Amino acid sequence: MSHPTAIVLLSGGLDSATAAAQAIADGFALTALSFNYGQRHQRELEAAKAVAQHFAIADHRFIDVNLAQWGASSLTDLTQTLPQAAPQADIEAGIPSTYVPGRNTVFIALALALAEAKGAKAVYLGINAVDYSGYPDCRPEYLAAFQQLAQLSSKAGLEGHAPQLVAPLVTDSKVDIVRRAVALGVPIAATWSCYEGGAVPCGRCDSCRIRDRALIEAGYPELASPIVSQACP
Repeated sequence: MSHPTAIVLLSGGLDSATAAAQAIADGFALTALSFNYGQRHQRELEAAKAVAQHFAIADHRFIDVNLAQWGASSLTDLTQTLPQAAPQADIEAGIPSTYVPGRNTVFIALALALAEAKGAKAVYLGINAVDYSGYPDCRPEYLAAFQQLAQLSSKAGLEGHAPQLVAPLVTDSKVDIVRRAVALGVPIAATWSCYEGGAVPCGRCDSCRIRDRALIEAGYPELASPIVSQACP
């Protein structure tokens, strides 16, 4: 018996890799979709390829969408400084400069288009509303509104079977995500969450600090950034 198809947005980070693993555990055959959106480096796309290979995802598609052309985010505008070593209270206080305007809206719209074209039943997303509480496009109410749009805007939706947006990690803590990733066999060391490129994660940017703290709390300090893991007993 063939498995139903799902699309997974695969950035190469821990969360999207865990969402992919969850989709496989849920019984789906996957098509992975990754975006070159003008981000600072290609390291995360290399990680996406490694994750797809680990899970034997043969259908892995890459799309160029140049969101960097209008800037407004420290992830796409090289004139902006990436946030580093901010106190946790500051990270959680508001929308950080790493927010990319419209990114998830564009990505999900394209994923839904691919899902309808392929007859996929679901779109799996690694978005999380807990550790990045300032991002407006990572909230459950955003997903609910987009699901309604999917039902209204597509032939599949009018026929009563729009692809379902599935965000299994949306309310998980980062520690919970690490534990789920381990349980599902995610190659955590192959994923990339650092805002910087390079051979190893910087360990200083906000993304590294959130990830490293979760890895240590979950009991896997050896998987943290080198400058962090080397300092752990």
